[in-house]
Amino acid sequence: MGRGKIVIRRIDNSTSRQVTFSKRRNGLLKKAKELAILCDAEVGVMIFSSTGKLYDFASTSMKSVIDRYNKSKEEHHQLGSSASEIKFWQREAAMLRQQLHNLQESHRKMMGEELSGLTVKELRNLENQLEISLHGVRMKKDQLLMDEIQELNRKGNLIHQENMELYKKVNLICQENMELKKKVYGTKDENETKRNSVLTNGLVIGEDLQVPVNLQLSQPENQNYKAPSGTTKLGYDYDHFADRPH
Repeated sequence: MGRGKIVIRRIDNSTSRQVTFSKRRNGLLKKAKELAILCDAEVGVMIFSSTGKLYDFASTSMKSVIDRYNKSKEEHHQLGSSASEIKFWQREAAMLRQQLHNLQESHRKMMGEELSGLTVKELRNLENQLEISLHGVRMKKDQLLMDEIQELNRKGNLIHQENMELYKKVNLICQENMELKKKVYGTKDENETKRNSVLTNGLVIGEDLQVPVNLQLSQPENQNYKAPSGTTKLGYDYDHFADRPH
């Protein structure tokens, strides 16, 4: 008569539970050892009892098995994340291709191409869209022109102000030149007055006179000169002296 099927659940009796734990633990460790030998597998088993006691088995070393397990888990996680990332980007690329196709088709319709399959209602909607677009383009153009006009007016006002400032500076320089001219010519007139001044007893030449003065004495004519009577004759008689024998 065969054994009945055992219900897999926690054994309430502590003695039966401890006996079952010992039997099944030994069997699990035995099966792990056999698996490592028969299949040349790297096996590691760790068992903690209800009291916290550790039972383990490793075909090589438990640290080597754990390190290999962690490395394998990380690689599997990376592969899983890479695969999911690849699927995500594939979906994104498909969506972008569909959007590009729709935009290209809309652009061709806007350019008046491939209109054969459109109904009257669709053509009317397309016409309305074109009118709205044209209105927006014209408004943008007018706005740009107004902005340029305002900028040119602003620059014109700045240039006008600069010209006024320059005009004021030029007038100020002209006034300064006129004052300097008056001072220079006034000093010159005073110098000329000093040079032309004449005193009763003779000529007076100022210290600031720069033009040289040439003086000449005119010789009286001998034939028209007569000595006045009653005057004393001084010096030698030239003719008498000439007639005397040497």
